[in-house]
This record gives sequence, C-alpha cells and structure tokens, in this order.
Amino acid sequence: MHIDLTGQAAIITGASSGLGRAAAIAFAAAGAAVAVNYNSSEDKAREVVDQIVQAGGKAFACAADTSDEAAVIRMFDETVERFGGVDIVFANAGMQKDAAYAEMTLADWKQVIDVNLTGQFLVTREAVRRFRQQGDRGVSRAIGKILFMSSVHEVIPWAGHANYAASKGGSGMLMRTLAQEVAGDRIRVNGIAPGAIATAINADATADQDKLLELIPYGRVGDPDDVARAALFLVSDAADYIVGSTLTIDGAMSLYPGFRDNG
Repeated sequence: MHIDLTGQAAIITGASSGLGRAAAIAFAAAGAAVAVNYNSSEDKAREVVDQIVQAGGKAFACAADTSDEAAVIRMFDETVERFGGVDIVFANAGMQKDAAYAEMTLADWKQVIDVNLTGQFLVTREAVRRFRQQGDRGVSRAIGKILFMSSVHEVIPWAGHANYAASKGGSGMLMRTLAQEVAGDRIRVNGIAPGAIATAINADATADQDKLLELIPYGRVGDPDDVARAALFLVSDAADYIVGSTLTIDGAMSLYPGFRDNG
C-alpha cells in the first residue's frame, strides 16, 4: 500500500527526537510539508529538518511550549504562513517525571499533566479551529486529521508513574470525546498507544531487555519506525473510515501476558 500525503501540511509536536522525529521523517517522505515542533532542543529539531530537506522534502523547525496557549497559537500561525494551511496535527509531545506516589511532588505532577494532557488539549483545540476556518483544501477526504500520542499506560497501571499514567488515561478519553464531537465536521481524530519502544524517554525501562521481554509476548522491543508507520497510516486516506480509535503498538504487552500460563 502506497501512502501519499502530497500537498498536505503537518504539525508534529515534540518532533526533535524519538517517536516525533520518526513520524516527521515518515510524513515528509510521504510528501507532507512538516512543522517540526520542539521546546528546548533546537539543534536536534534542525537536524530533523536538515534530514528531511536533504531527502527532497519540506520542513521547518518551530519552537513552542505546547502547554502555553499563546505559543501554540503562534506555532499554527507560522505553519499556515509557511505552508498555506494545516491538514494533519500529531499531538505527540510528552514527558515523564517519575516518583513513588507518596514522594511525588505537586510540581512534578503538574508539569507532566500540563505537557502530556493540557498540551494535547491546547494543540488539538487549535487544530479544530483551524480546520473549520480553512474548510476543505482539496488534499484529503477529511478536512483535517488529528492524532493523539497515548501509551499502553492509558489501560495498564504503572506504579511509580502515577502522573504519567493519569495523563495517558486522560489522553485516551480526551481523544474519543473530541472524535465524537467533531466527526460530523469531517475531522478525523484517533490515537496511538505504544508499548516498550527504544527511545530516550524509555531508556531506563528498556535497559534490562531480558526482564522487559517477559512482558512482551511478541519477543522484541519496538523501534520508532514501528510507531511512525502506524501514525502515517492513521493520518492517510487509507484510514479514512477510522475515527475515535486507539491503535495499540506494543507486541501484545497490553494482553496481560502474566496470564499466558493461566495466571
């Protein structure tokens, strides 16, 4: 199946590294012009842009703290100014600040919720506003596509990561609620829920491969391209009838592998 995003413009938040970086490169390779959002890693974002441009694609690095309403609006303004519109928004930016429940500070709780959940609200709210404002640009069957980055921890509890798990549980319900509300506008909203993927944010969790693989029936840790390919499919017309779904990308981690031998 060949996926073609030619003529479409995409914003990918948190695209300077990890899963956002892989998605930016994949979307650009399929023909999309990409706004590579970053908060603090300008050099890494520019490396992603350079890689896309050298391969013949179109991209620019765009600074914005996605938990800042004004910064989000500026990010959309700059993307529309450069690309003429926006057709795909991947709310990918996220973070972890881990601690045992009784030791977790309010500041660490708030920061993770602000970035992982409030940030997704601000980015996707602005996406809906822009899609409605610009209408049908004639580049896709939907007038706009929104993709939420969630995690298997929207359904799997994760001791020592209460703020992260709460943000991802909220992300899943936020995605489905938004999808229900805007489907009638021909705005498609979906989510992806990766499991153990070899990225910097998961470095500690993926360090002990033997122990980790006990939780992954498929027998391997995922890589960023596994997630990028799924994201690319969901924002393409090949997935046009998929609305309000979360695609889990986890090698069966969320299938309760501890029960394989009857518990």
